[in-house]
Amino acid sequence: MRTSKFTEEQIVGLLREAEKGEVTIEALCRNRGITVQTYYRWRKKFGGIEVTDVQEMRRLACENAQLKRLLAERDLDIAALKAVVRKR
Repeated sequence: MRTSKFTEEQIVGLLREAEKGEVTIEALCRNRGITVQTYYRWRKKFGGIEVTDVQEMRRLACENAQLKRLLAERDLDIAALKAVVRKR
């Protein structure tokens, strides 16, 4: 999957700017180099959250990935021990 040119903080900033209503969404998207469809996808994902919430989401995603790796390693260890026990 292609990574975005924009960080989550920049996306939230763009959404806040659009909420002000000073510029139309089409003009804002054109100035930032994104499509209107991308704007609405970002609004669906990041609408109503703050930058600190985005940072917390990123931290939790990293922690979740680490926990999944630990669980997978544990499951492999259990499978190996069961295989040893079966051989005896």
